[in-house]
Amino acid sequence: MQYSILDILTMLGSLGMFLFGMKLMSEALQKVAGNKMRQILAAMTSNRVTGLLTGLLVTLVIQSSSATTVMIVSFVNAGLLSLVQSVGVIMGANIGTTFTAWLITVLGFGVKVSIISLPLIGLGFPMAFSRKGSYKAWGELLIGFALLFLGLEYMKGSVPDIKNNPEVLEFLKAYTDKGYLSILIFLAIGTVLTVVIQSSSATMALTLVMCNNGWIPYEMAAAMIMGENIGTTITANIAAMVTNKSAMRAARIHLLFNIIGVIWMLILFRPFLAGIDRFMVSADLGSPYKSVKAIAYALAIFHSAFNVINALLQVGFAKYLVAASTRLVKSKDDEDEEFRLKFIDVGTVSTSELGIVQAKQEIALYAERTSRMFGMVKDLFNETNDKQFNKIYDRIEKYESISDNIEVEIAEYLTKLSEGELTAIGSKRVQAMFKAISDIESIADSCYNLAKTLKRKKEAKAWFDQDMRDNLNKMMDLVANSLEIMDKNLALGYEKADIATAYKAETEINTYRDLLKREHVKNVETKKYHYMAGVIYSDLFSGCEKLADYVINVNEAIVEIKD
Repeated sequence: MQYSILDILTMLGSLGMFLFGMKLMSEALQKVAGNKMRQILAAMTSNRVTGLLTGLLVTLVIQSSSATTVMIVSFVNAGLLSLVQSVGVIMGANIGTTFTAWLITVLGFGVKVSIISLPLIGLGFPMAFSRKGSYKAWGELLIGFALLFLGLEYMKGSVPDIKNNPEVLEFLKAYTDKGYLSILIFLAIGTVLTVVIQSSSATMALTLVMCNNGWIPYEMAAAMIMGENIGTTITANIAAMVTNKSAMRAARIHLLFNIIGVIWMLILFRPFLAGIDRFMVSADLGSPYKSVKAIAYALAIFHSAFNVINALLQVGFAKYLVAASTRLVKSKDDEDEEFRLKFIDVGTVSTSELGIVQAKQEIALYAERTSRMFGMVKDLFNETNDKQFNKIYDRIEKYESISDNIEVEIAEYLTKLSEGELTAIGSKRVQAMFKAISDIESIADSCYNLAKTLKRKKEAKAWFDQDMRDNLNKMMDLVANSLEIMDKNLALGYEKADIATAYKAETEINTYRDLLKREHVKNVETKKYHYMAGVIYSDLFSGCEKLADYVINVNEAIVEIKD
């Protein structure tokens, strides 16, 4: 056989160039789309059809069904999107990813795009070094587009020449004449290739190149495409193994959706392909069974038709897919998952702009958990049972320890994001996020310090009269209100945050603290209460006010972005 190691490396290099071009183009598209993409995702409703269209549109924009799936998972975990709603978006993402096949078919095989690839790189190269974020993103988009088609052109030229290497054709022929077994074999090949290459788009490109060079017939190529649909979900399921239950269920829904689609397609496989053949002939595009040139268009039609029909057939059964995924991924005790990062995986980083969305959701959840700590402090203050008091105190101590770890994990993730390519607003958001998580962790520290003060009060058997208790309860209610406003602002996002209400709450707390301080000085002078009780009392209302300072700092971090 006249196919050397150098030829194999050339083919692998061509594939690498294709993949790098696809990655660069996808990331650049996300930067160009920017806030619009996030607005589209935020506009999701309970309408499954709207969700399907959303998944389709987002995947068309960012050219990555995997990236869309990651976003879907983050919204499910945030409670902004239910698992039932996510089904439609996942189905839409499947349809959106078929655009790649048309891009490759029409431009990669129909038009000699590689001729203009180098001029495109020449145009995009200076733009990629621009200080202005939008120009830089467009430059990367042009370079990625050019590299994608250069890689495809090199792939077409680097595969073995059938005329000079008949052994390759004989090898493939051995597996193409075994009826439905051949279909299953090539379906498995498509699945394995996608898992190995980690890109259904790259496997699709390889499939089209193999058809274009006469390696495999139309039927086997269509079987490989079905395998690619399964392969891309297996990759997502492997990634979801280290995530939470919601992420795993969303990944299982994607897998179930595609497996069910492949099952019904296998039953109708040959009649379906024959129908596409009749359409191609009637449209004067040639028969894919007879013309190699017609295969690429036939496969693009097959890929799109299969995913569209599959989505329309299954969109009404979203609840059943959710029920099946819930059975496959059973929940354990809520405490097992309560403190894990839900939206981000510190081991891997999505594209920077997408990562910001995930980090924002994680920080909002981090703040909610910290606010829950202050609720425990209020319970601790009013608890009279020793056993229950110790149980609440231990829980606050546990939350504080976990809060430290969460801050470190989010900070590490933000550091990785800041090392990537960010737009100006993206960079500003990451800086504000660093400030926010630092202050949220300080809120947790303040909660723990208040708990320790209450424990000191209990051990010293310091007694508070009813006025002191009422004053502290009122102060804690004011702080709880400020925490609630902070949580809402983090959940609303940078554009909709209500900073005026946050400042009003902070002013009320400061004013009340000053009032308590003045009264405390008078009460100490008149010996209204015991000195030790007075010290602890002062530490508590001052500690509450200090906690509120960190709360307003978080709100101000959000406002930095708004301004």
